Amino acid sequence: MTDFNQKIYKNLKDILKDEGLIDEKKVEEIALRQLKTGEPEEEIIKSLRIISDQDLVKTKAKFLKVEYVDLENIGFSPEALSLVSENVASKYNLVPYRLDPKTKTLYVTMVNPLDLETIEFLEMKTNLKISAGMSTEKQITSFIKEKYVREKSITSEVNKALDERKIDELVAKKAQEKVAVEAPVAKIVSTILEYALKARASDIHLEPQEENVRVRYRIDGILQEKYLLPRNVHEAVVSRIKILSSLKIDEKRVPQDGRFFFSAEGMDVDLRVSTLPTTYGEKVVMRLLKKSQKVPTLPDLGLRGLALKNLMNSIQRPHGIIIICGPTGSGKTTTLYSILDIVATSKVNVVTIEDPVEYQMKGVNQVQVNVQAGLTFASALRSFLRQDPNVIMVGEIRDAETADLAINAALTGHLVFSTLHTNDASGVPPRLLDMGAEPFLLVSSLNCVVGQRVLRRVCKDCVSEMEMTPEQETEIKTTLGPIYNMIEDKFKKEGKKLMIPKIVGCEKCNNTGYMGRVAIYEVMPINEKLSKLIIEKATASQLQSTAMEDGMLSMKQDGYAKVLEGVTTMEEVVRVAQY
Repeated sequence: MTDFNQKIYKNLKDILKDEGLIDEKKVEEIALRQLKTGEPEEEIIKSLRIISDQDLVKTKAKFLKVEYVDLENIGFSPEALSLVSENVASKYNLVPYRLDPKTKTLYVTMVNPLDLETIEFLEMKTNLKISAGMSTEKQITSFIKEKYVREKSITSEVNKALDERKIDELVAKKAQEKVAVEAPVAKIVSTILEYALKARASDIHLEPQEENVRVRYRIDGILQEKYLLPRNVHEAVVSRIKILSSLKIDEKRVPQDGRFFFSAEGMDVDLRVSTLPTTYGEKVVMRLLKKSQKVPTLPDLGLRGLALKNLMNSIQRPHGIIIICGPTGSGKTTTLYSILDIVATSKVNVVTIEDPVEYQMKGVNQVQVNVQAGLTFASALRSFLRQDPNVIMVGEIRDAETADLAINAALTGHLVFSTLHTNDASGVPPRLLDMGAEPFLLVSSLNCVVGQRVLRRVCKDCVSEMEMTPEQETEIKTTLGPIYNMIEDKFKKEGKKLMIPKIVGCEKCNNTGYMGRVAIYEVMPINEKLSKLIIEKATASQLQSTAMEDGMLSMKQDGYAKVLEGVTTMEEVVRVAQY
């Protein structure tokens, strides 16, 4: 296939065809209408509604050989924003998003990047070279409306902090603490934290680069770049965070961990802080742990049907082990808290060992891991057995000793909950056997294994529906099997057609099309068939196929069922459950 850069296109429709966005039939339809009416082909493409605005602008940017800028997924520089007023940005439909001080270039994105008159005006006004890219009109309007109003505070404080002479003078006197508590720097940190609360972020990343400092937020499990701070405020911002976290501000060669409390927007959060020395300076990651966060119910998380019934049956047994598995960030701890919320009554003694304690639960004795003091999962588990517990929650089974103690606790009449890092539920028994667990003891103690992933929910305020393509229908039918027919029959009885969600984007979801998260599960209760296979040291795939014969849905099947129910999209299921 000819590379785009080598091929010369004469019109938009040819690029759209090459990109697979329209077929030959549509190309002919556009050409015929253009011939009849004389309308510009771009207007015809828009009126036919055959592709999204974003795809059209991406293609047009290629046609014009300019950069396409996705304002939803790119960080903006407050320094750049301050160089162009809101009135100018609105009048000329443009956004300044990055400044390169070395080349004295201001990067802007426009609806019309070939508007040379506006580019010349900006060059005269800013005394900088202008590099113009292209974005959708919707993105530019939304950005101006949100960022110029919301980010005025951080823009002004960054500009104040950029008084280099003042900062350099203080640093020269080794008065880093003084810099860190100066009003502009404190305000920058405060604004970064406040945005995290507004955006429902779970983590904040401050990453020093060669020319700037990238600020990213993990929202609904996806990292999104929001700010690009100038390099020369980095040390002051990191020092401010270190002071808040009671860390050593003059120690930059080794990683450090700390925490501090922050309150804004009527919310109280604990922030767990981690610093890491990198090539360009210290990277900081802050995990937000909301104090007032309510523990969700199991149905709220996404459990239903046979999976929920099997898990509830396992929870109601007086002893045994229930293990939740999945990679880091798959919502295992949240599921454990939802289970604890069910079992933690006044009639039972519940103790937990966690790293860290993410939710504070009433009626539960929660213990924080402290490795330096010798308090590990294994040592805490030993102590728990002398505390007359009914229910024990171990944050994670990390080693053979913890696995052995958890099995013994279950065999001596305790209900034990824990997590393990495996890809799916069927991988848990082989992993525990690898850790040295005796097969006959494992099958006597293991009640149930739950595999899970979290994916994004579609935004209810802007989502629309679309028909499945033949490829999508084949993929879903093949994966779901008879379940697909059951769902289709249910929709037919309700007089509805089987559709799947189409992402649109609105102000509430920050134009992403997603709002909140939902989990997909596979729940594998350990029955006689599986017990026999575990004793025989069967492989994970053998356990998986046997469990599915007994009615277990795989995570991918659960995901596709949620797609047909309009909860999430196929792209999300493939992103998290394709392994």
